[in-house]
Amino acid sequence: MTVILVRHGRSTANTSGVLAGRTPGVALDDKGRAQSLDLIGRLGDVASRLQAVVRSPLQRCGETVAPLVDQLDGVPEVIDDRLAEVDYGQWSGRKLTDLVNEPLWKTVQRNPSHAVFPDGEGLADVSRRATAAVRALDREYSGADGHGVWLACSHGDVIKSVVADALGMHLDAFQRIVVDPASITVIGYPHDRPYVLTVNNGGSLTLPAPRVHADAEVGGGAGA
Repeated sequence: MTVILVRHGRSTANTSGVLAGRTPGVALDDKGRAQSLDLIGRLGDVASRLQAVVRSPLQRCGETVAPLVDQLDGVPEVIDDRLAEVDYGQWSGRKLTDLVNEPLWKTVQRNPSHAVFPDGEGLADVSRRATAAVRALDREYSGADGHGVWLACSHGDVIKSVVADALGMHLDAFQRIVVDPASITVIGYPHDRPYVLTVNNGGSLTLPAPRVHADAEVGGGAGA
């Protein structure tokens, strides 16, 4: 019922200002490796409740969850291509300072639903594959009681598209969402509709009790 979305830790591409995309060999830098170790403590008791750790196939995501997976006993690590970074095509490996001068840059920022990267994929396609994957995986790892918690490690634009879907936002507004390296975002998927519990959390995680339909009464429900 609840997915913890973790963006990979800071990578060598992040620090060099390069759009990595799916370029192989992009690893975490020193800070990113420290962030991967910190993730265990930031999850706290929630780590013991995880049903699975699902991640993008890219190296920086594997390195981000490796210390956590090593600490978990019997929790599967699943690689899912649907959580991979955007295929930026010809933009991959280029400096962001160069890309801002491309005509497509304005479309990416203002109307991302219309953005299709040269020899790559469109952001609308990314949104469809990522949101479908998260919803399907949530059904798989929700647990026998429907209150299961699982973790997915992916990339900034991928996570932003999932958050936009959960908030009921048009994809053209997804650039308003911030998802920093190593940040934690939590979405609950009960039967009625998604609930966004936290976005871009850079600290420790505490999960509230599972929500039920009555929690969303007019006026905010109990305690409003």
